[in-house]
Amino acid sequence: MHIRPLPLAGALRLGRPSPIWFKPALSVVVSVAPPNLILLALGRLDLAMYTMAGSLCALYAHNRPYAARARTLAWVVLGMTGGLAVALIAASLTTRALVLVTVGALLAAVQKAVCDATRVGPPGNVVLTFITSASLFVPQTLAQIPAHLGMTLAAGAWAWLVGMAPGLVRPHGPERRATAQALTAAAAHAATGDAHTRGAAAAAVQAAWQTLLTAGLRSDRTRRGLERLLVRAEVALAAPADSDPGRLRAWARDLRGNGPLPRVDDLPGEAEELLGVEAERTTRTPRHHHLTPLAVRTFVGCALAGYASLALGVGRPYWALVTAASLYQANLTLTWSRAVQRVVGNVIGVLVFAAVVPLAHLHQAALVLLCLAFNFGAEALIGRNYWLGTICVTPMALLITEFARFQDSAELITERTVDTLVGALVGFVAAVAVTNRRSGDRLEHALTSAERARERAARLLTEPHTAPAALEAARRALAVALVDLRGTTEAASGEWWQRALPHDRVMLAEQAGHRTLAATVRRQGLTLDRDDNARAEDVRP
Repeated sequence: MHIRPLPLAGALRLGRPSPIWFKPALSVVVSVAPPNLILLALGRLDLAMYTMAGSLCALYAHNRPYAARARTLAWVVLGMTGGLAVALIAASLTTRALVLVTVGALLAAVQKAVCDATRVGPPGNVVLTFITSASLFVPQTLAQIPAHLGMTLAAGAWAWLVGMAPGLVRPHGPERRATAQALTAAAAHAATGDAHTRGAAAAAVQAAWQTLLTAGLRSDRTRRGLERLLVRAEVALAAPADSDPGRLRAWARDLRGNGPLPRVDDLPGEAEELLGVEAERTTRTPRHHHLTPLAVRTFVGCALAGYASLALGVGRPYWALVTAASLYQANLTLTWSRAVQRVVGNVIGVLVFAAVVPLAHLHQAALVLLCLAFNFGAEALIGRNYWLGTICVTPMALLITEFARFQDSAELITERTVDTLVGALVGFVAAVAVTNRRSGDRLEHALTSAERARERAARLLTEPHTAPAALEAARRALAVALVDLRGTTEAASGEWWQRALPHDRVMLAEQAGHRTLAATVRRQGLTLDRDDNARAEDVRP
């Protein structure tokens, strides 16, 4: 049995901000401000929790094409409303805290499983869990619920419009960004050729294909141009020595804004590649998600954290529940890192709240404006590291509790600090207790799949008259299998105790797979000559 050490310093290291950090930051402010200001004018800020449930849906789906974004945002609004309905009904039927915590833990587990299965996020399940858990402890009657849910749906409709509005100016913005990121990552790999850049490039290329494939069945001129550029990124990934990093970076720069797409020369074999893309548009490959350990961890951790908070006499056990729900990641090492980030960010955030609360208590308008500022700050900072964003999330959450009435600041600070520590400690202990025992089995399955995909591609390479479509299908299957193998290996490697993983076999499978990918690319005639020149064509989005 192998036990991995848990990192500490690395959990707090700052990364680069997201290229689109300002989009969710501005969207959430534009979405939250009108309902809150209207309620402020009406003197009914006590209802702000219901409108914020809908408004916060504007945080989702910023990386998705607008056709997919429309569907995703609609489902997020419906999911938020459904979870809120369950919470409000429970709150109206009982005031027993143990029952309410249990309901909150069940909702948190369902939200975690659904968000991970559908890959909705960031911010994933945490925002949904925050709203539904807090709603469980708000006094409620059955007669009030329809009006409260109607407010959520109305604010959610406004959030949907806010999320879709940029599509009027830049209708292919998400696809262009994803393709540019893939080209940039492929250029880094073509320049260095090392394993680290290859993994990042493979993930970026795969993500870009997924973005284009979710853009809808109808392919227009701009999307076809982006697909041709992604083929070049795949070529650089499979055969970095045959690719020009400078040209790839230039293409990525040309994708900024609404300018013309760079034109690329036709390559032998490219037609089969793009036909394969069109076929993939009409095929929905079922995805098998291994979510049971995460869902069980979430339920057990959230329930125990809430019970522990109640045992300590804390008046808001949902804070401990939400802290536990925010921890659970793909493996135990990442969960530990998130626990460290959550505690550090919340403790600093409590100090920020202590500094601004005198200003917030001057007038309810100041309270609303501070919440908007913290909304913006959270989304602007959280992409660099989770703890940095929670420095703004924590005072925002504390200020939201004062929308109904101003409260004792010292009590809020004490309870939030205690609940953070209890939720992080109990939540992590639950993650240790509910082990992901099948991570090693899934790695074996991914490894076998990658080896079989490589053998199939290699067998087709030895045949003198291989059909281009068959070779293209084999190449795509091998590329997907290698990406899945890398992700599964990283997830399994992050579990704390487990049997020894076959790292040598994984390394050999990846090396052989990469060589076979390069051979298939050259066989298809997709490689580029470094001396070729790119030309520009006026392809308007």
